[in-house]
Amino acid sequence: MSTVTRSLLRGIELLLLVVGGAMVVWCWVVLLQLFYTQHMPVPEPAPAETTQTLPGDGGSTRTVPLPTRGEWLARLEAPSVEMQTTVLEGTDNGTLNRGAGHIEETPLPGQIGNIGIAGHRDTVFRALRNIQVGDPLALTTRERVYHYRITSTTIVDPSDVQVLDPTIEPTLTLVTCYPFEFFGHAPRRFIVQARLVQEELRAH
Repeated sequence: MSTVTRSLLRGIELLLLVVGGAMVVWCWVVLLQLFYTQHMPVPEPAPAETTQTLPGDGGSTRTVPLPTRGEWLARLEAPSVEMQTTVLEGTDNGTLNRGAGHIEETPLPGQIGNIGIAGHRDTVFRALRNIQVGDPLALTTRERVYHYRITSTTIVDPSDVQVLDPTIEPTLTLVTCYPFEFFGHAPRRFIVQARLVQEELRAH
């Protein structure tokens, strides 16, 4: 084996070691971010940003700013499968690598309608593979706790976005990829839908 060949092989070996080390570091960073986000405490209720009295109304209106991408929104719990996850605003990769994500264009937690929350099947929503109709869900915001009961679980194609259509009844829709054990980009979506059964002020 020539000197040039040996040098080339050593260079390739060194490059592979560097790439492998970088991938290990990146994986640890992602896991630490996920661990930190999942253990974030529920924040204290936020004070009203502005209060405005309208002429002839006799009341006041609380103005709440829209959340920014990656901002803490709620804590989602499924006690029957021992699942707890922080819900952040948005569904970009960076957000979903840290926790579950509120699906844009759906109502925010606490608002009326069909609230959509997405999560990765191999991290925060992995426990959903064992969820059953009738199981409880709890969504805790700064001010309130919303108790839901699961009404259906379905498997759909990614194009079947009607599961996020507006609803008259307060509804919670969870979305993750399917099959759970699929290697690579899973071709379908697992949908959990639940209806609101009770809400209460959060104990401080």
